[in-house]
Amino acid sequence: MTVSAHPALAKARSIGEALPWLARHQGRTVVIKLGGHAMVDEDLTAAFARDIVFLRYAGLRPVVVHGGGPQIDAELARRGLKREFKAGLRVTSPPAMDVVRMVLAGQVQRELVGLINRFGPLAVGMTGEDADTLTAVRHMPWIDGEPVDVGRVGDITGVDTGALDCLLTNGRIPVVSPLARSAEDGRVYNVNADTVAAALATALRAEVLVMLTDVAGLYAGWPHSEEVIQRLTACELEKLLPELSDGMVPKMTGCLHAVRGGVGAARVIDGRVPHSVLLQMFADDGVGTVIVPDPDEAEVLP
Repeated sequence: MTVSAHPALAKARSIGEALPWLARHQGRTVVIKLGGHAMVDEDLTAAFARDIVFLRYAGLRPVVVHGGGPQIDAELARRGLKREFKAGLRVTSPPAMDVVRMVLAGQVQRELVGLINRFGPLAVGMTGEDADTLTAVRHMPWIDGEPVDVGRVGDITGVDTGALDCLLTNGRIPVVSPLARSAEDGRVYNVNADTVAAALATALRAEVLVMLTDVAGLYAGWPHSEEVIQRLTACELEKLLPELSDGMVPKMTGCLHAVRGGVGAARVIDGRVPHSVLLQMFADDGVGTVIVPDPDEAEVLP
């Protein structure tokens, strides 16, 4: 067999081509939100876990924020509790809050931590409650000009990155459940995972915020078109927000706040594609939707 025909040659070339990218991103923080729908498929979740460990060994500092919608829905159904959404947010009664807290911190997080640690003993699970990493107040959305009660759903009022900074400095991969405690009433609140990811990315001055979801990106003219918008500035996204479906509003609002808060870029990508995290890292365009700061605010983008 000649050297040019060696089966490992393609791998060697790929590693060589990745060298400039790896050098450019050394030591940078990346916040990645993994939606619960992307965790239903075991093979996809395993590919995600492997990618996260690769990023860490490649010199980046990944932080994972996870959702758990399908898993929460399944447990609510098992207990005979109603599943309800308003303004794109899960209505969270006190009994539903018990389920949310148990499923996110006791089931989904533990499974994800265990899976990541199969590929490298690096992941540490925590919630926004831990060390008061996230504090919140009760959220009261407005629909058609009227306030709507969505129960134990929280708005983030503060982020303390101390615990996260310690873990990252120690080479660990934080895996964060989107729960927060209120300093006012002491209650624990369910916070939208997209909102949590954006808040952490901003507080950590992340290079990029990555949202994995179950669509290919932000569609132009949805539901009449499935053309993915590849690139948007913050101003362009802000103009689109009133036209978006309820489910996309928290996600895209989080992306908007992140890039306006100092995050280099935010990407919404298809978590149904194996190794989508690595794909979007190495591909500048054509993978999901990227949101960048407005030209007069932009510094050096990744």
